[in-house]
Amino acid sequence: MDLNNQLWASADILRGKMDASEYKNYLLGLIFYKYLSDQELRAVYDEQHGKTEDFPSREEQFTELLDWYNDDSDNIRDVISKKLGYFIKPESLFYTLRGRADTYEFQISDLSNAFIELGKQGEHFTGLFDDIDLSSTKLGTNAQQRNVTITEVIKALDEIDLFGHEGDVIGDAYEYLIGQFAAGAGKKAGEFYTPQAVSKIISEIVSIGQENTAPFHIYDPAMGSGSLMLNIKNHVNNPQKVHYHGQELNTTTYNLARMNLILHNVEKTQMRLRNGDTLDEDWPTDEPFLFNAVVMNPPYSAVWSADDKFLSDSRFEQYGKLAPKSKADFAFLLHGFYHLKETGTMGIVLPHGVLFRGASEGVIRKTLLEKGAIYAVIGLPPNIFFGTSIPTIVMILKKERKETNGKARNVLFIDASKDFVKQKNQNSLRNEDIEKIIVTYKNRESVPQYAHLASYDEIVANDYNLNIPRYVDTFEEEEQIDIVALSSRIIDINSEIKQKETEFLGLLGELAVTDDTRELIEATKRIFGGGV
Repeated sequence: MDLNNQLWASADILRGKMDASEYKNYLLGLIFYKYLSDQELRAVYDEQHGKTEDFPSREEQFTELLDWYNDDSDNIRDVISKKLGYFIKPESLFYTLRGRADTYEFQISDLSNAFIELGKQGEHFTGLFDDIDLSSTKLGTNAQQRNVTITEVIKALDEIDLFGHEGDVIGDAYEYLIGQFAAGAGKKAGEFYTPQAVSKIISEIVSIGQENTAPFHIYDPAMGSGSLMLNIKNHVNNPQKVHYHGQELNTTTYNLARMNLILHNVEKTQMRLRNGDTLDEDWPTDEPFLFNAVVMNPPYSAVWSADDKFLSDSRFEQYGKLAPKSKADFAFLLHGFYHLKETGTMGIVLPHGVLFRGASEGVIRKTLLEKGAIYAVIGLPPNIFFGTSIPTIVMILKKERKETNGKARNVLFIDASKDFVKQKNQNSLRNEDIEKIIVTYKNRESVPQYAHLASYDEIVANDYNLNIPRYVDTFEEEEQIDIVALSSRIIDINSEIKQKETEFLGLLGELAVTDDTRELIEATKRIFGGGV
C-alpha cells in the first residue's frame, strides 16, 4: 500500500485525540518497529534458503521463523542477533500483533513489553521508544479504549510495504505528516527536518572532490531526523564506508535519527550519535573530532547563553566576539567549522540576517572572509521549510582554498530564490532547479541575473556585507515601448471605433420603432451621442 495513503488513514485514527506533534511519535515509532519485525522475517528466510530478492508472503516467512524457533530457539536468537543486532521473539513481532488485532485479541501490554525487550538488546535501542506513551489517556480514557485505538493504528500501518518504498521511509513519512498537518505539528518543524531538495544540494556540494574518500566521516551537530547526513551516501563511491556523527538536543528527535540510521542499515560501529546541547559543551572531543564534511540545519536565531567563558573556548576564541544571545546562528556555524578537516567542506542552512547584521556578527563575518573561509552563498526560495516561511540561504565554507592569483578569498553568490514550484502548503525545488544550482556552483562563474563571483576587494568595498542583491542583480528591464508606433496605432484604433459607431447607429436607425425598441434606441443615442 502507498505510504502516504496509509499514513493518512493511521493519522486519522489519532487526529481527534491529540495534535500532530504528539501522534507523529506513535506513527513513526510503530513504523520503525514494523520495519525491524519484517526485516527479521526476511533475515530468517535468507538464512534458511540463501540470499534472495524474491521473498514469499509474510505468512510463509513467519512459518519458517516459527519452525526454526520451536526446534532451536537459542540458535536462531544467536544467528539473527549477530546478523541484525537484535532478535524479536515470534510472539512480539509486528506480524503477530497484527494477527491479534484482526481478531481483537490484541492487548496494549503486548506492545509495551515488546518495546521493553527490544530496549534491552543494546545501547542503540535503549530508550528508543520512550516517546510512545501507551498509557496516555489521550489514546482512550480506559485500557479497553486504548487497546482499540492502537489496534486500529496497527492494522492501518501494517498495510505499508516498507521494502517496496523507494527512499527514506522515516524521512518521507515525517515530511508527509508535517506537510499534511503543519497547523498542529508545525511549530518549529523546520528546525529538525530538512526537505529532501535542500539535503540533496548540500550533500552533493560537500562531496565534490571527496567522492573516493574512504572512510568518509560526516558530522551534523544539529542532526534532527538525520536526513541531511544520510543523503551523503548518494554522492560518494564507497557508501558502505561512510561514518555518521551527530548530536541533537531534542530527545524525541534524537530517537528519530537513531531509527532513521538503523532503517538505512547503518552499522552500529559506523554511527556515533549523542543527545546533548551542541553549543553548551563541545562534542566530539575524542577522535575523530575533525570531519570530511560538516552539514547542518540549526534552529534559526535561537537563544543561547553567550557566556564570556566561551571567549576562551577553542571553537570561538580566534574570532574575538561571540554570537549574540538572541541569535546563535554564528555560534552553530563556528562550532561546525571548528570540526571541519582542512580539506573538507561544510554546508549550513541559515537565515539571511547572517549576511548583513552588524555588531558582533559583523566582526565574525569579517574574520571568516579575511580567512577565505566563506566559499559560496546560495539564496533559496521562501517557504520551503516546514513551520517557517522565511527565506533562507545555504552557506558553503572551506578551510583550505586552492585558488591562486589573489582569488583565494572570492565568494560565489547564487540567487536561486525565484526557481521553484508552488505547491499546496510549501514551495518546492524541482530537479532542474537543484541541477542548475549544482552546475553553477561547480563552474564557479558569474551568470547574468543568477550568479556572481565576487572578488575579495569587491566584498571589502561593500563593508563585508554579503547581502545577495548587492552582488546578483535580478532586475529585469521592461521591454522598450516605441512611442511613435504606439501613438500611430492609437489614432488608427480611434478611427476604427468611430467608423464602427457610425455603422452601428445606421443599422439601429433601420429598426422599426415600437414600444419594445424605443427605450433601447434612446439609450443607445445617449451612449454614442448620435442621432438616429
